[in-house]
Amino acid sequence: MSFTIQNVLIPVDRAYETVDVQIEGDRIAAIAPHLEPVGTLIDGRNKLLLPGFVNAHTHSSEMWQRGMIPPVPLELWIAELYDFTPLELEQVYLSAIGTAVETLLSGGTSVVDHLVLIPGQELATIATAVRAYRQVGIRAFVAPLIQDEALAASLPNGGIEREHGDYVRSTAATLALIEEAVNQFHRPDEGVNILVAPTGIQLCSDALFAGCIELSDRYNLCRHAHLSETRAQKLLAQEKYGRSAVEHLKQIGFLSDRTSLAHCVWLDDADIEIMAATKSTVVHNPLSNLRLGSGIAPILRYRQAGVNVSFGCDGSASNDSQDLLEAIKIGSILHNTTDFDYQNWITPRQAIEMASLGGAMGLNLNDQLGSLTVGKKADLVLYDLMNLSLLPRTDPIGLLVLGRPVNVVDHAWVNGQSVVANNTVCNVDVNQLKQELFNQSQWNAKRQAPTVAQLEAHYRSVMGLSESTLGYS
Repeated sequence: MSFTIQNVLIPVDRAYETVDVQIEGDRIAAIAPHLEPVGTLIDGRNKLLLPGFVNAHTHSSEMWQRGMIPPVPLELWIAELYDFTPLELEQVYLSAIGTAVETLLSGGTSVVDHLVLIPGQELATIATAVRAYRQVGIRAFVAPLIQDEALAASLPNGGIEREHGDYVRSTAATLALIEEAVNQFHRPDEGVNILVAPTGIQLCSDALFAGCIELSDRYNLCRHAHLSETRAQKLLAQEKYGRSAVEHLKQIGFLSDRTSLAHCVWLDDADIEIMAATKSTVVHNPLSNLRLGSGIAPILRYRQAGVNVSFGCDGSASNDSQDLLEAIKIGSILHNTTDFDYQNWITPRQAIEMASLGGAMGLNLNDQLGSLTVGKKADLVLYDLMNLSLLPRTDPIGLLVLGRPVNVVDHAWVNGQSVVANNTVCNVDVNQLKQELFNQSQWNAKRQAPTVAQLEAHYRSVMGLSESTLGYS
């Protein structure tokens, strides 16, 4: 497929230029004013063209619990999440479709899905998500979420001997599962990638990390995990290893330029130096960090140290949406409160680069994606500058990042293929999707989470909180 976007606005240096952009096949072929048209013509007047963003960390199946879990810290939140994780493949399919659609309509053309697996149906879960992403046409990085320790192990012991119990699947079986997933579904040339994705040090043994490193090296896979999301996880790392989680992951060889790590809230200066030296990527999830009270990640310090940073929405039960533009806005201006030197603050253009090129770099694809560059993949988004939320005319990128853009994506392409046209998703009947999500859910303001009841008292004890509980569970 070939097409030409005519008379479109693109950012150049600190200004904008009106150009034509030619796409041939899956690549950007030319960018210049007054090009000879080729293929289908797209009217770019009063529109802004940007590279597609990367939703660099989410959990698609959490869509079924968004708006449901009350404001509690991660360790109690996840206990309720686990108690009510969807167990039907149709739910996996619909939530993956919904996640992809919301990502596309907020400027994202790639999604990293740290996919929760249905016990006993692990490969079917992955196959279902892959089918959904192929249908939508978004570039998918499916990262099956794996662990080999029981949920109770995620809390610090605080000097108390505790039995954690066994996990439902052995380390060897888990690694065999991921290798089979790679063999069945890893098709980068078709826009589907499998990542090795241990959930984090809080629920994974060194043996599981070692197996993931070996698979990553053998199959040239990217690596993904949660890292130091909460103060409890920082305490746990000291209990388990006698050092920080970052130091430990460096020691066992997990950190690399193919490694992206979600959250990274509780890192110190020594950790930040390690992240920079290993060229690991931080995925900033500002909304879930605020929602769960995890803290404010030191993003300005990461950037000053040369650490690559990208943006993620995180799952819809801790955000509770997949609006990537919202994550970019909050993830930028939040840090103005952490450094009084305004010259270190994140500008709208820097935020756009973090969301696009930073996201691509975290997936080791910055030579293929993330900028408007001739020869790169045509993963592009066209924004309607006549939309009321982007008016009156000032700085288009400033309006996009600092404003509250609503329904502003006019067109989007992945691999040169149209996935949004005239503000309409091409490959999904969104009205039907809404009806199916409605039909398979119900209004529900209160439910009982037995695992929370088991963990809450210990959590409050190790975190130095009063012994009384509020009956949350």
